[in-house]
Amino acid sequence: MKFLKGYDNVTIFLTYGLLAFGILVIYSGAVNLAVGQLIFAIIGSLIFLLTVQTDFRFFYKANFLMYVFVILLLILTIFVGTPIRGAVRWIDLGIFALQPSELAKPFVILTLASFFSTFQINNLKNILLSLAIVIVPVLFIFQQPDLGNSLVLLAIWASMFFASGVRLSYLAGMGALAIGTMPVIYSLLEDYQKQRLLTFLSVNDPLGAGYNVLQSTIAVGSGQLFGRGLGLGTQSHLLFLPEFSTDFIFASLAEELGFVGALILICLFLIFIWRGFSLAGEVSDQFGALVIVGVFAFILFQFVINIGMNIGIIPVTGITLPLISYGGSSLISTLFSLGLVVSITKHRKN
Repeated sequence: MKFLKGYDNVTIFLTYGLLAFGILVIYSGAVNLAVGQLIFAIIGSLIFLLTVQTDFRFFYKANFLMYVFVILLLILTIFVGTPIRGAVRWIDLGIFALQPSELAKPFVILTLASFFSTFQINNLKNILLSLAIVIVPVLFIFQQPDLGNSLVLLAIWASMFFASGVRLSYLAGMGALAIGTMPVIYSLLEDYQKQRLLTFLSVNDPLGAGYNVLQSTIAVGSGQLFGRGLGLGTQSHLLFLPEFSTDFIFASLAEELGFVGALILICLFLIFIWRGFSLAGEVSDQFGALVIVGVFAFILFQFVINIGMNIGIIPVTGITLPLISYGGSSLISTLFSLGLVVSITKHRKN
């Protein structure tokens, strides 16, 4: 690929290795979903290629317009969004449903990177302004309700806030504030979200709120060392395992490919994430470095939370596994984000 000469080919290889892994697992569970994911992958790849060929400093100039655009989409979702299982998170575009909360991730990353690289962060006013940048979309996403992506945006802010060189005293203060607001956040949760948390803490209600986690852990355990084989997972094919192509795709993978397959996936992700944060340290441009931190922070956060809830050690929050789980908006958003990373690596020595 001559036109990608000079870019970070390791990141590109790992990106498409994980993407192929995801499509394979989705195919084993539902051929029609795999076809849809392949189409989204092609669209996302075109956006990826366009992004890597664009000087990343263009996005430094355009970040505010992108931020305003996604806020307008989140507002529009309130009025024209399509309700699915009690949640209003998608805008029906006819050919597919757009989830603006997924687009919010790269757009918020760009805006925060611009802010942190422009203003002195060791200043209470600027800290609160940076927090406001992320709180605005979080409030819209939280009321959809979508706790998972709300937490992802907050994790993005926390990681970029830390990477910007903030004083430890400010960092400790924000941590204390986060802990102090937990009771308020809990009171704002929907009843089913509270029930998920209570079920996790008390390990009960196997036929109700605890059903998903129970079936997920059964699927993971039944895979044993080498798995049942692709397409032979009983938990997903007999529909015992809910959301087997999205939230619980890791459990589906573990059942069919076993401990070995799950370990290979985890190792690929760890190498991928390590590579990403290493690249951030090689970039001399602060804006570019912070963008890379933000992108791999959300990949790391979703990786930990998704696998954690699949094996029953973290409450269910509806967070997907990047590049692996089925979902057009998520895949396109992730490929755009990684396109930014690869574009930045082209200029990392300048």
